[in-house]
Amino acid sequence: MAETKDINFESAVEKLEVIVNKLEQGDATLEEALMDFQEGVALLQLCSKRLNQAEEKMKVLLDENGEIRLAAFAEDGEE
Repeated sequence: MAETKDINFESAVEKLEVIVNKLEQGDATLEEALMDFQEGVALLQLCSKRLNQAEEKMKVLLDENGEIRLAAFAEDGEE
């Protein structure tokens, strides 16, 4: 299984699409399908995490009325 934590969101989505297409074809052995499925789950978790991070950054930049406000937000890995 390939390492997923260091790839960007767009690359993760592309890899996920390839895996889904491959699994839908049904030509893989059981072992290959399980490995692909595991990688797909990891990619899905990565994408979900990145989307949640982006949403949190947007919340910092918009006030309760949806107006843009200036605010500092934590970079990846910071609290």
